[in-house]
Amino acid sequence: MPRSARALLPLVLVVLTLATGCGRGMTCSLDTGFQCGDGAITLLPPAKRKQPDAVTGTTLTGTTVALSQFQGKVVVINVWGSWCGPCRSEADDLALAAKELLPQGVVFLGINTRDNSRDTALAFVRKHAMPYDSIFDPGGRTLGSFHRTLSPNAIPSTVVIDAQGRVAASIIGEVTSARTLIDLVDEVQK
Repeated sequence: MPRSARALLPLVLVVLTLATGCGRGMTCSLDTGFQCGDGAITLLPPAKRKQPDAVTGTTLTGTTVALSQFQGKVVVINVWGSWCGPCRSEADDLALAAKELLPQGVVFLGINTRDNSRDTALAFVRKHAMPYDSIFDPGGRTLGSFHRTLSPNAIPSTVVIDAQGRVAASIIGEVTSARTLIDLVDEVQK
C-alpha cells in the first residue's frame, strides 16, 4: 500500500464507523455535528446517579417547562429532530410507551433539536401522535444541562430521570421497541 494511502486509512475508518453507526436511513459524516448512537442502554445504580443542571425551556406549544416541576416523578426525556431518520423510526414506539406509562405517573418530555421551525416539529408530533410536549431547542442549548451525567450526545437519545431528579438511565441512539423503554423505566422505579 502506498504511503499516502496508509496516511488516509485512519480517516477512512472513522468515516466508515460513523456512517455505519447511524442506521435506518441516517447518514453520519464528520460535518453533521452530532454523534450517532447504537442503542446502547446504561442503567446506573442509585449511588452513582447525578442531577443534571437546570433543564428548562419553551415548548413547541409556547409554554415554559422545567424538569424541576416534576419532582417526585420519573421523567423520560427524549432528544429528537424531525430531520433524523432514527427519530422517525422510534417515534411510534415512544408514543406507545408514553401511553402505557403516563397513567402510572411517569412524565414524558421531548427536546426537539436542530429543527429551525416549530411548524415542522409540530407536524412531526401530530404525525406520530406523541402524547407529550417537547422543548423547542434548535441550537441544542438544553442538552448542555446533562454534561456531568449520562449525556444525550447522540440524536436520538433518551434519558430516564428517577423520582429524586437524578439521571438514572439512558439509551444512546434509537429506542428499538416500546417494551425496551417500558422495562427500563420499570427498573428505574425499583
